[in-house]
Amino acid sequence: MKTILALLMSIMCAPAALAQSADWQKQWNETLAAAKKEGKVVVAGSPDPVMRNQIIPRFTELYGIQVDFIAGRSSQIISKVRLERSAGQYLIDVYMSGAGTTFFTLLPEKMLDPLKPLLIHPEVTDPPKWKRGKPWFVDEEGYVLMLFSSVQSLLFLNTDHVKREELRSVQDLLDPKWKGKISSEDPLGRAGGGGAGSSLHWFHQLGPEFMRKLHFGQKITVSNDRRQMVDWLAQGKYPICLSCKEEGASELKDAGFNLFEVFELEGIPNRINSSPFLLSYANKAPHPNAARIFVNWLAGREALEIYSRENGTATLRTDVDESFLDPRVIPRPGISYVDVTDIKWITTGRKEAAEKMLQTLKNP
Repeated sequence: MKTILALLMSIMCAPAALAQSADWQKQWNETLAAAKKEGKVVVAGSPDPVMRNQIIPRFTELYGIQVDFIAGRSSQIISKVRLERSAGQYLIDVYMSGAGTTFFTLLPEKMLDPLKPLLIHPEVTDPPKWKRGKPWFVDEEGYVLMLFSSVQSLLFLNTDHVKREELRSVQDLLDPKWKGKISSEDPLGRAGGGGAGSSLHWFHQLGPEFMRKLHFGQKITVSNDRRQMVDWLAQGKYPICLSCKEEGASELKDAGFNLFEVFELEGIPNRINSSPFLLSYANKAPHPNAARIFVNWLAGREALEIYSRENGTATLRTDVDESFLDPRVIPRPGISYVDVTDIKWITTGRKEAAEKMLQTLKNP
């Protein structure tokens, strides 16, 4: 009986499914034809070799649409866009930006339209394709699409100088033998820019007294040049790095340097983030059809797997191969993580914590 009912239901639903399939295909074909007439899509984001060397050539190969990629520091791009918009020029279609730029500038300055209505391809709209059961928008209105969710490491060690067993707890970092041996991003510089960095995570989780002991008591050397910090780490000059990143360290590890990424320390939880970017759609976009084709493809399996492989980051898709990833970067069920892309944290908590950190660390 159940089999017969299931068969009847499938027969009844088949016409609707076929109609839905025909609807999206018709809309996709019409959009693609219009996009080819527009000729290009203009995308703004941080300097990104994956975008330039792999994403753009592959997208153009597939769809015959050129990609103008405007790459630079977020402050430079925003200044440029503000100037253009004040003159009535709307030249950007899509933003690939960090949470700070997206939520402190693009949204409040009304530079965006909702991206959600642009998603039409079944590869993107099909709920089982996503770990969270649907394309995940950080905001309720559907402006900002999150494509990645990876566990961030807490620090890096040069194990020629610091053994893993010597650092099992956050309190171990306060051991006098590590005085003058630790590097970090400049917490004051990062706080001024919204406090997006690792320093804010440490401050928010461990409090002002711990951070004063760590930064002033341990004589931490600060820099906003991550390449420099990774070089210091490899040289053993500062064999503990609180702000180094895997993408900077991987080349040196391949060259034989014993650099170890630490994901767990007793006393502080891991955090997950949306690196390398959040995706959003510019209002008054000059190439709306090309933008729609681009965001649907970028949110699909092929493009996200390219990014995942090159950056070592976990995506929110269920169909992306993750066998090549360090398993520690993939969020595990049942583990409580600090989500630095939570909308309440981004819009209120982060700013408040950054101001407190600035007050705590501006004077020894």
